[in-house]
Amino acid sequence: MALTMNDVDRFEASRSRLEAIAYRLLGSASEAEDAVQETFLRWQAADVEHIEVPEAWLTKVLTNLCLNQLTSARARRETYVGQWLPEPLLAGDPMLGPADTAEQRESVSYAVLALLERLSPGERAVYVLREAFACPHREIAEMLDITEAASQQIFHRAKKHVAAGKARTEIDEAAARRIIDEFLAAATTGRTEPLVRLLTQDAVSIGDGGGKVPARAKAFEGALAVAKFMRGLFKPSKAKSALVGGSPELYATTANGGPAVVAVVDGRVIGVMCLEITTEGIAAFRNQVNPEKLDRASRRWAAADRGEPLLRLF
Repeated sequence: MALTMNDVDRFEASRSRLEAIAYRLLGSASEAEDAVQETFLRWQAADVEHIEVPEAWLTKVLTNLCLNQLTSARARRETYVGQWLPEPLLAGDPMLGPADTAEQRESVSYAVLALLERLSPGERAVYVLREAFACPHREIAEMLDITEAASQQIFHRAKKHVAAGKARTEIDEAAARRIIDEFLAAATTGRTEPLVRLLTQDAVSIGDGGGKVPARAKAFEGALAVAKFMRGLFKPSKAKSALVGGSPELYATTANGGPAVVAVVDGRVIGVMCLEITTEGIAAFRNQVNPEKLDRASRRWAAADRGEPLLRLF
């Protein structure tokens, strides 16, 4: 059945919300776009005149498409080369979705998206729909074909798992920016001690190269190990310059609502380092360098005026 312009408009009115849900569920902007497009095809094939609440219908279709995707993704990630991290979204990306409440902002943070990988697909769906979009448990139960009581139990269990993996209380944006400046200054001294002082004792560094870019298969753990890695990472060399295609420029920005350092070569984003900063210091570095997960970031970067870089490497 052909859609009328009104039918298309009704779908488009929900597109941004659907993309934000899909991204939180899948951790991938490209896969989220595909899921939303498939939802549109389902809408196109449906008898839309008899759909009373389009947003609820579309959300149910999208969520179940994402659940199927998550199930197959878990199998694929078992053979993924090295660590798997979500695709980062830079400040202003509409796929970040609503940010009116602390719960909404936290649900799309890079740290929480990484933690959501520990949940089952069903737990992830319930957590995202309830925590980020305040869907009533009654509606979630209808979407997932479970009872309302089961939805409540799954949510509490998922929230407990996420809370258990979160770092200590984070600090405000201004303080985070000062720590980033201190970190970059320390990282380029060629010495380990200044870096160690900025880290928590149990700091970790995780890198996702996807087999396309060199990245350690296991995380660096502990302040000293992370500091040594960062010292080496920022040490100039011709080999590094050749690998990335030039001299990277570093900028301080935000990704997924949190502090980040973006590395750019000739206008192309080659890496996004998301920092988890607490009152005790930097607790985690999550470094996305897989080029397949940086295309969207590069497009957004090219369309924005970012000013002068903080630092030029190599």
